[in-house]
Order: sequence, then C-alpha cells, then structure tokens
Amino acid sequence: MFYEPDKDDHGLPFNPYKSIVVPRPIGWISTISRAGGMNLAPYSQFNNLGYDPPYVMFSANCFPHTGRRKDSVKNATDTGEFVVNMATYELREAVNITSQFVEPEVDESVLAGLEMIPSLIVKPPRVAASPVHLECKLHCSLALPGNSLDQVHHVVIGRVIGVHIRDDVLTPEGRLDVLKVRPLARLGYTDYTSVLEVFSMKVQANAAGQIGEAVAARQKVAV
Repeated sequence: MFYEPDKDDHGLPFNPYKSIVVPRPIGWISTISRAGGMNLAPYSQFNNLGYDPPYVMFSANCFPHTGRRKDSVKNATDTGEFVVNMATYELREAVNITSQFVEPEVDESVLAGLEMIPSLIVKPPRVAASPVHLECKLHCSLALPGNSLDQVHHVVIGRVIGVHIRDDVLTPEGRLDVLKVRPLARLGYTDYTSVLEVFSMKVQANAAGQIGEAVAARQKVAV
C-alpha cells in the first residue's frame, strides 16, 4: 500500500504511522517550574543524539485544543534543566499514571505514589525507583509546525551533565544489564514492549577501510 500523510488517505481503521518507527524508548522527564512546581511525564518521542558530549531530546505536542505547551517543555525551556528517568517494565503502571493530562500545579509523581530524590547537579528531582537517571542542561529548543494548533511539536534538546546508574543493574563485567532493567518502549496504538532478548553482532570495522582502498584504486586507474 501507499498513502500520503498530508491526505490521510491510508484507508485503514487506524493510522499506521506510529507503528512504523518502533520501538521508541520512553523519556520519563522530570522538571520543576519557575514557581517550584514539580512535573513528571513520559514521552515516546525521545532519543539519544550524540555521545561526546552526550545529548538527548524529547518532543511533545500541545495540550488538546489549546496550543499550550506541555508542562515538561515549558519547565525545561524556562529553567534550562530536566532529568530523564529510565522507564522500565516494573514501573509501567506508574509511567502510565504520569501520562495523564492534568493542570500544571498537579504533581504527577504524587498521583503515581512515587518517591522522588534530589539530583546532584540540577534542581529537578529523580524517580527513586528508576535504575538510571540523566541530569540534563538545556541546549536548545525548536518548534515543528503542525496541521492543527495542538499538533505543533516542541523539541527540547539537552546536554547530559550527570549520569546515575544503580549498582545492582551493572554486571560483574561493568555492563548495564538491560535484561534486568527491561527498559520500556512504545509501539503504535496503545501497545508497548520491553527488552526481553539481547543478541550481539560484531561491527565490520574493516569495511570503511576496504571501501577507501577501492576508491583510491579507482582514482589511481583514472589518473
């Protein structure tokens, strides 16, 4: 099949797009407003953007029918700080509770019965039960146009300045035990998944060198 998203002419009972770019890791973002209000919310438009230094991003549309920015976006851009808490299978119900649309003065961590603990560098606290936290400073933000007022997407990019990893999720070899953590990921519709299987493949490190040699050889023949 083929369809054009702008025409929404897929002919299916459910839009398939969100089931195509999957699985998407969930950034469980904690922020504090300028007034000191706490906010915690999950975003599946989330990912790593770089390693040296490390950057992460999350993206959020607006509150329905209003065009008002989500609290996580507003708080992060207003204060310049946020924390990414790793969402896990064990914490899936709490993650779901914190996804509710509530007023800015409502603390989602309280709704979910979560203990929050202080960060070491930034002001927003961390979810105590989460095994991994990334303390972030705002790098930049941008807005992506939408086809309606509430579909304008705000992208927030942060530089990771502090990383917390709980000792019990590290293997004796010093690796993060992903199967023990079981990170939560979003699929399409109302579907989720978590990591249950891991396999390794060696990177073909010599491929770039072979390509370079082939190009050099062709250039030499051409000369």
